[in-house]
Amino acid sequence: MAAMLDSRWRIPGTSIRFGLDALVGLVPILGDAATSLVSAYIVLRALSCGAGNFLVARMLGNVLLDTVVGSVPILGSIFDVYFKANNRNIRLLHQHLAKADISSPRPAKHPA
Repeated sequence: MAAMLDSRWRIPGTSIRFGLDALVGLVPILGDAATSLVSAYIVLRALSCGAGNFLVARMLGNVLLDTVVGSVPILGSIFDVYFKANNRNIRLLHQHLAKADISSPRPAKHPA
């Protein structure tokens, strides 16, 4: 879902990627509201995966910044192309889950 919002397509001849967030954001008010709801859903899913309060606050901060700056006509869509709040949030969640996986005790393997 994050990739669809932030980096689904590539501008030919460049390494610049963009997604629905930048495109839908061109529709005043409704576009940014719609993508913000989807972004908030990603944060809620992170919470259900065990993300702590600090991580959720960082993720919500990314969504808020993306929503506020993204609501500026034209410049907001350009910002969306480069900031990629949803990709950032997924990366933060993956880092959190990797740390949790490393620090959690593993059951001992017993020969059968």
